[in-house]
Amino acid sequence: MLTSPAGRFRLFALAEAVSWAGLLLGMLFKYVVVGNEIGVKVFGPIHGVIFVGYLLVTVLARGPLRWDFRTTVLALVVSIPPFGTVVFERWAARTGRLDTAPETVRP
Repeated sequence: MLTSPAGRFRLFALAEAVSWAGLLLGMLFKYVVVGNEIGVKVFGPIHGVIFVGYLLVTVLARGPLRWDFRTTVLALVVSIPPFGTVVFERWAARTGRLDTAPETVRP
């Protein structure tokens, strides 16, 4: 999975969404359930590191995956709302934007 730009992108997209879930769960416990901020203290830095990693992997994957400016900006923007990276990854896979093989030329 880590040997291709598409594999790295997919891994970080999923990891970013999972870390978002952990952070949201930590905030739920902090503000609603018990008032304990241990979840935010644990998942906050984890999410931050994975978020920055996702941004870097996205920028580095742009060339090998032949993404245009619009696709790249969309991939970066979807990292802001929770679970947006998974939605983008599914869409990119479905539309062929995670394929690195050159397109075949039709006669």
